[in-house]
Amino acid sequence: MSEVPDAPSAPEVKPPVVTPPVVTPVRVVIALCLIAPFVAMLWVGSYAKVDPAFIGIPFFYWYQMLWVFISTALTMIAYKLWNRDQRARKAQNGGASA
Repeated sequence: MSEVPDAPSAPEVKPPVVTPPVVTPVRVVIALCLIAPFVAMLWVGSYAKVDPAFIGIPFFYWYQMLWVFISTALTMIAYKLWNRDQRARKAQNGGASA
């Protein structure tokens, strides 16, 4: 009988190295910017009242509308900080994707 040589084995594939997320002060600020509007709106007891009224609008309504603008500003700040953080990480890694 003739012997069949073993089939060549596939090269060993190593799984990619997964590093845990890095918690930096900038990322903490980003998280706070994104969480603050949720906390402000979920804490209903802080704004469930009529006074002080602003140009005849009860506090309940103008407070919520004010948070629309505050949320926009905080989201924009978080976005700018995130972009700056990503650019810094890419520069630190020599242009490699982070």
